[in-house]
Amino acid sequence: MNQSAYAAAGVDIEAGDRAVELMKASVQRTRRPEVLGGLGGFAGFFDASALKGYRNPVLATSTDGVGTKVAIAQALDKHDTIGFDLIGMLVDDLVVCGAEPLFVTDYIATGKVVPERIAAIVSGIADACVAAGCSLVGGETAEHPGLLAPHEYDIAGATTGVVEKDQILGAHLVQPGDAVIAMRSSGLHSNGYSLVRHVLLEQAGWSLDRHVDELGRTLGEELLEPTKVYALDILDLISKADVHAMSHITGGGLENNLARVIPDGMAAVLQRDSWTPPAIFQLVQQVGNVPQADIDATLNMGVGMVAILPQDQVPAALAALQQREVHGWVLGEIIDEEGAGAARLV
Repeated sequence: MNQSAYAAAGVDIEAGDRAVELMKASVQRTRRPEVLGGLGGFAGFFDASALKGYRNPVLATSTDGVGTKVAIAQALDKHDTIGFDLIGMLVDDLVVCGAEPLFVTDYIATGKVVPERIAAIVSGIADACVAAGCSLVGGETAEHPGLLAPHEYDIAGATTGVVEKDQILGAHLVQPGDAVIAMRSSGLHSNGYSLVRHVLLEQAGWSLDRHVDELGRTLGEELLEPTKVYALDILDLISKADVHAMSHITGGGLENNLARVIPDGMAAVLQRDSWTPPAIFQLVQQVGNVPQADIDATLNMGVGMVAILPQDQVPAALAALQQREVHGWVLGEIIDEEGAGAARLV
């Protein structure tokens, strides 16, 4: 059979169709009762009549990608975990507002559609959606020959959730004297990889298959550690403790992200000696001779999520986190301070 003109230009429609067939079972695992139809349509459907149980429902939405962490997955030819990084970046931005994630759509751009690789990526996305309690209702795979190399890809997505209007968390609830609770990250998560790759792979010349004693495994295994998806843990925490505000610690680090939920006239004072950052953070800082201020402003330093709540709610909050096997600890407190809302490590 003659090759089509589009295929000759580098776009294989049949490969895309095979990828869809391979991913159908993964997508089905994420299906909530409100989802209508299946893959293959022009849009995904979610039955909004489910929101009738809310008194005053507010929709929340978030969009994000994985960044240069995809370069690690491509170099190791391991693609079934990068989906956790995407979903973690999406749903945990919603849940800090108190919203329950409902559904996700994804977008994968690649130089060449390899059905098995696309299916592996989507399998990881689906696993993470299950972990977050939301549905993967649709997406798009685009082949970009000439723009991306055949082995290269990038992924992004968007998510929508819902929260009662009078239960939205945020700076408007924060009070002086509130406690600040930290939740441990699973590692680098999905931020700061341009710095990490520059320091360890380019400057130091380390290979991904290098065994690093401080890490107890290879560098590649450490760098590809999936992002912790906190969504269900946080929703459970909110149901068991009077949480005022939360912050998802992503690009910008602990201080910058936490400052986003601190009202003017207050500051979050965080105790640096309340935890020890995992070895990967210390390695990046030491090998690259990175100043403390730069490392703090780039990486999560072992803190993936932060909650602000009254002091008398701390025992209930820590107990709830422990029950879900999330390591939490008291990181600091909120104080009165003139000026714009701020957070600082001391």
